[in-house]
Amino acid sequence: MPTGYISIGSNIDKDKHIPASIKALAERYGRLTLSSIYESDPIGFTGDPFYNLIVGFDSDLDVKEIFRQLRQIELDNGRNRECKKFSARTLDLDLVLYGDLIVNEGRIQIPRDEIEKYAFVLEPLAEIAGHLRHPVSQIRYAELWEKFDKTNLKQHRVMPAW
Repeated sequence: MPTGYISIGSNIDKDKHIPASIKALAERYGRLTLSSIYESDPIGFTGDPFYNLIVGFDSDLDVKEIFRQLRQIELDNGRNRECKKFSARTLDLDLVLYGDLIVNEGRIQIPRDEIEKYAFVLEPLAEIAGHLRHPVSQIRYAELWEKFDKTNLKQHRVMPAW
């Protein structure tokens, strides 16, 4: 059974939407592995800081079904699918990895490019899956994070009240 990793992000009512998404994911996939929660400045626009984390889960569902379920959880949490890529959002759920699967079909891309581009994806992924290797580059996530350019990085762990 493959292990999947979902990137969760929110900067609108994040203390409401992130716990709600974790609950919804646990209802669908059972036991979850959670990274720490990281607060980071928005990228590509000005707005409130984001909370981001990575959630690991085991499933034998088809990747398209998981993608559909994640979109439904986003909609259930007030996500506007018409918003720009770089904008404030109630909830963003992205399946960034699913076992060793490599897919690039329309909106479904696994592994996601964001893994190597953004600290808010890579750091929490390296925290809970640092020993795993990127399915394309075969470099461990811990090593990718170690080599990541942290110049001007504005990201830190937080402990929300919930």
